[in-house]
Amino acid sequence: MAVQQNKKSPSKRGMHRAHDSLSNPALAIEPTTGEVHRRHHISPSGVYRGKKVIKTTEA
Repeated sequence: MAVQQNKKSPSKRGMHRAHDSLSNPALAIEPTTGEVHRRHHISPSGVYRGKKVIKTTEA
């Protein structure tokens, strides 16, 4: 089992965790419908990169 050799100070621990915070997901706008969706994901209406890829129920 691995055992640390020296204790990490609270300051160094905080520096280590500085990049762990969550950021907002990258969003894209569908060029044909104008909908906002996550990048590399299908838009809510079932369109991906300008093509209808999934059937959705129209309300």
